[in-house]
Amino acid sequence: MSPEDDYCFNLVRQVDRDRYLASFFAPEDKRADLLALYAFNAEITRVRDIVTESHLGEIRLQWWQDTLDSIYQGDAQQHPVTIALARSIAGADLPKSALKNLVTAHIFDFYSDPMPSLVDLEGYLGETSSALIQMASLILAGHEGLENAEVSGLAGVAYGMAGLLRSLAVHQRRAQCFVPLDVLASHDLKPEELVKPEHTAAVSLVLTEMRGKARQRLLEARKIAWAIKPAAMPAFLHVALTEPYLDEAARQGVRLLHDGGELSQWRKQWILWKSARKDSF
Repeated sequence: MSPEDDYCFNLVRQVDRDRYLASFFAPEDKRADLLALYAFNAEITRVRDIVTESHLGEIRLQWWQDTLDSIYQGDAQQHPVTIALARSIAGADLPKSALKNLVTAHIFDFYSDPMPSLVDLEGYLGETSSALIQMASLILAGHEGLENAEVSGLAGVAYGMAGLLRSLAVHQRRAQCFVPLDVLASHDLKPEELVKPEHTAAVSLVLTEMRGKARQRLLEARKIAWAIKPAAMPAFLHVALTEPYLDEAARQGVRLLHDGGELSQWRKQWILWKSARKDSF
């Protein structure tokens, strides 16, 4: 394993445990390129945790935008993730627009503006969670992975919504609100009222609605999962955790806003192993 691949391996293991565990079910000759893509995503998503001011986060993301331009011009820069990512881009013909859109979408993470609508949330998840699945499909299945665009979109939104729900406690501490304003308004709530005890009943309805939307997208994705090329299935495996995450969120109820909704690693490994055996999510 090269120093760059070793760096990517350890970064994804630390920052993105779900995709890290799922990557072990990918062919060994594709795993390094897959982890390079996931490491790139990890670098982008963790910027919010390492900067102290929003404008510093935007500066860091602009560096990644400029670096992507450099990679596509033949200069991988001297960073372990960019060196590994350049190889993945060349090997799978990853689209520059998808990588740059992923970076742009995460600018939202640095500010306390609430998510405007459910449509906006699905768009955000489409540029991030769904795009990662689609690009991972290209790494694993080549151009045949292009046929997975629709199921990638639905599966990514479902998994992304479940992820946002289990991260609500973190978002509350950051004064962020990923629960769409139109969903809140339909229950006569404002973002700052999510954690107020007197609004527990309404908050419970909001969380139920969000889980329902995630389950709907998961069901839609499963209905067309037959179209996924077998070679691309490891790109989707982490989506198998969506339903268990949603079940845990339902069990937690409004406590999710304070305690989070994580699963133990052994349970994740068991779920992923079963899904890999069935070639499904």
